[in-house]
Amino acid sequence: MASIYQLKPRFQSLLRPVVRCCAGAGITANGVTLTAMLVSLALGAWLAAAGGQRALFLLLPLWMFLRMAFNAIDGMLAREFGQKSALGAYLNELSDVISDAALYLPFVAVAPFNWWSVGTVIFFSAISEMAGAMGRMIGAGRRYDGPMGKSDRAFVFGALGLWVGLTPSLPDWMFWLMPAMTAAIVVNIVNRVRGGIASASK
Repeated sequence: MASIYQLKPRFQSLLRPVVRCCAGAGITANGVTLTAMLVSLALGAWLAAAGGQRALFLLLPLWMFLRMAFNAIDGMLAREFGQKSALGAYLNELSDVISDAALYLPFVAVAPFNWWSVGTVIFFSAISEMAGAMGRMIGAGRRYDGPMGKSDRAFVFGALGLWVGLTPSLPDWMFWLMPAMTAAIVVNIVNRVRGGIASASK
């Protein structure tokens, strides 16, 4: 199913000059991965602690875009500059799940959302990434099937952060956004498992 992730090759082409500069400067893929995670944790903590300062949520769409760039850069450094490692594979998967949780959690304090609705999205997002990563265990490779994969979720939460930052309140009907995202992520998980099994059986 369609996903923003399908735009990744074009995005990588735009970033290639930056990646070359990073490699020349001695910047490592693992260093980029850890930096992106630490910034995500710091921003998530800041937004959670800010309380009613809704304008700070305007930082979220900017960071979501930059984080996508960081994620692309670390992968390109690993693949194209001989920086692949077992540690890097673990960091890449774990840091994404940790970062997602940190960046989604501040919305718990934004009405009409709550702990249950946001927490459910975080929980199933983690399962989605696990389902994608497990493709390697059966020889199917990493699965990125949509809908509502990592890039799609980044777009939704980035747009939501923009909306929160620019308006005094969200409409009540927005409560259904989180359950709708959860439903899409469940479909995503099924697609990743089915796609992995089909690929491994070829």
